[in-house]
Amino acid sequence: MKRPPPIPPPILMLLLAALAWMAAHRWPQWRLDWPSAGMFGAVVACIGLAFNVAPKFAFRRARTTVNPLRPDAVTQMVTGGPYRITRNPMYVGHALMLAGWTVALAHPIALATVPAYVAWIDRLQIPPEEAALAARFPRDFADYRRRVRRWL
Repeated sequence: MKRPPPIPPPILMLLLAALAWMAAHRWPQWRLDWPSAGMFGAVVACIGLAFNVAPKFAFRRARTTVNPLRPDAVTQMVTGGPYRITRNPMYVGHALMLAGWTVALAHPIALATVPAYVAWIDRLQIPPEEAALAARFPRDFADYRRRVRRWL
């Protein structure tokens, strides 16, 4: 089975956030004139934080791993709570936190880090995780996959 990339998703999000900050400070003349960018960005980031933290409690209650580098160590599928609306609420949360940060920076190059994060996670991180779930819980995961979208 293919393994996920060695970079944990939270670290990837932080690296891209740092890259966004560097771009915003390297080319300040491209900053967008948006007075409420900071407030709007904070709201988006807080929503993302909720999407990221709530699923961790669900994993803890189910007594299964939350480690994205070890999808084969999963002992139970979690399909309740935020997992009713997205198969990947933690990654949605990361994307929203990164989006909030880049909106607060109000810089077009910084904003480009959000689709970069989503593409990386969608193409490299999620497929091995879903393969592990499909191997471990073939019927349950197939049914869940039909009912719930990967993102939103």
